Amino acid sequence: MQKTLAYDRQLERFAPLDRVVTFDDFDTGFNGWMDLTPNFVYEDYESFDSAVDLTSWAPCMLSSAPMRFAASHGSMEGTYSLKLTTGAAAAPHTQPPADGSMGIAVKRLSRFGDPSKIQIETWFSYTPAQDRVGIGEEDIRAFGFYFDIQDGEHRYMPGVRYVNSLDGKLVKKWQYWKAREGVTHAEWNFGVEDGWCAPGIDNLWYGRRYEDGSSDGYQWVPGGEQDLLYNESPDKINWLYFRLLVDVKKREYVELQSMDQVFDLRGIQPTLADRYRSIDNLINPIFYVETDTDRPVHLFLDSVVYSTE
Repeated sequence: MQKTLAYDRQLERFAPLDRVVTFDDFDTGFNGWMDLTPNFVYEDYESFDSAVDLTSWAPCMLSSAPMRFAASHGSMEGTYSLKLTTGAAAAPHTQPPADGSMGIAVKRLSRFGDPSKIQIETWFSYTPAQDRVGIGEEDIRAFGFYFDIQDGEHRYMPGVRYVNSLDGKLVKKWQYWKAREGVTHAEWNFGVEDGWCAPGIDNLWYGRRYEDGSSDGYQWVPGGEQDLLYNESPDKINWLYFRLLVDVKKREYVELQSMDQVFDLRGIQPTLADRYRSIDNLINPIFYVETDTDRPVHLFLDSVVYSTE
């Protein structure tokens, strides 16, 4: 019997690797994406001790992108996108994240087919809530993506972050996830000696932050300046392409693509932590967004492709 494989036409706007593991079109539902929450396993269902309130992040949702004046904006192709949003709260960028200042979405997967490389792609848009006059671009601190990976030896988190604005000043530069050499466990966890996260784990929450926008968990991408398309009003969103390729055999970055600009990250390795209990073969893709002021900001994902080779 001869078999014919036909791909969804929407994959034409992506560049997947040999095997498409998941193609998430949010017109069809959540497709397994959900809020990222801590481990509610202690007495009274409390989580582990943390200087950052990991229960405070705003929920993700399916959204037709309703706007103050544009009614429903819709998605890039269809009606619904996955919307990550924040609360109306932010700390200075040199301090730990404020309660409610982030929105985070995770898809819980596992290693499949013993891949040598894994890749995430999405078409996305970002904007603040149109709750006041002005362009609003400077109110979006950052957004990013990372993989949470554990193999038979290490847990590690290759990821990237677009620093859009710091305390109201536009920056527009990319960072990659890697813990600063020499950072201690207590420093990483903001003084909590027995904190759950080892250096290099959960960089979006932990690690000291510095005036120039770097941190114990983020390093600047060489030549990583990029002026992304934002448009001229919070109710006008444009869809942008994103791709991150990781070599899981070498445990190294390969490249980041944002729109038509490709950043070569070969030879850079994320921080390798010791294995955590009971999560071997974990591969979780995770997106997040951060606000820079007392204003909710949003990250919209039209569709997401995870592929391997």
